[in-house]
Amino acid sequence: MTAISRFPRFFVTSPSPCPYLPGRQERKIFTELTGQHASELNDALGRIGFRRSQSVAYRPSCAGCTACVSVRVVADQFEPNATQRKLLRRNSDLEVTACKPWATEEQYALLHRYLKTRHPGGGMAAMDENDYADMVEQSPVSSYVIEYREPSVDGRRGKLVGACITDQQADGLSMIYSFFETEDASRPSLGNFIIMDHILRSCAAGLPYVYLGYWVKGSERMAYKTRYRPIEVLGPNGWSLLADDETPADVATASRARELV
Repeated sequence: MTAISRFPRFFVTSPSPCPYLPGRQERKIFTELTGQHASELNDALGRIGFRRSQSVAYRPSCAGCTACVSVRVVADQFEPNATQRKLLRRNSDLEVTACKPWATEEQYALLHRYLKTRHPGGGMAAMDENDYADMVEQSPVSSYVIEYREPSVDGRRGKLVGACITDQQADGLSMIYSFFETEDASRPSLGNFIIMDHILRSCAAGLPYVYLGYWVKGSERMAYKTRYRPIEVLGPNGWSLLADDETPADVATASRARELV
């Protein structure tokens, strides 16, 4: 392999309606992750704000909008607050397993229930089992499906209540997509628990960060990502800590104020 063949080629998608901010258009820049250096490339691109979807790495490249901000939790400095500690205790009985990236009918059924209740009109709502299998299994990098199950009884595996497709990068864990039971009153806030479990797993593995994808300023759907402090945001000058007094509510209020001017 020559050196020049290792340089990726980048492409840009056509504009389409933004799923987070009404009235805006989104556009992505992307490249393929192929060959023996796919993991190395994915690690490098992850550090500059790219995300992986199957064998593609992408990041927003929207004209006139920079609302999507890459965020990552500083894992070894994370200290759960009282509410988060309570959530960790409540779900401490769950059996957690890092599985090979192989799709199962049980996982797909859970995903289908999750999308039906949380994102009924979203772009993933029409996924069938083959689509899900592609999402899980078409990974050119080190990936896992982290499963969260109710305790085993009499040797029988407990019910699957949560799962997360996760990449292990050189400097952290990247949460590609998580899904979970949303109507189980005995297991509230499973999504938050899954994030904290990843933070603990990252610390145990000696990895400094947990990548949470994009925090969309002004989008209430993405507000939860800034609950895990310290958290870093990627800006023009690189990664920096998000100030404690900069909350989603503050940003949303400022954004609305600018729109009214």
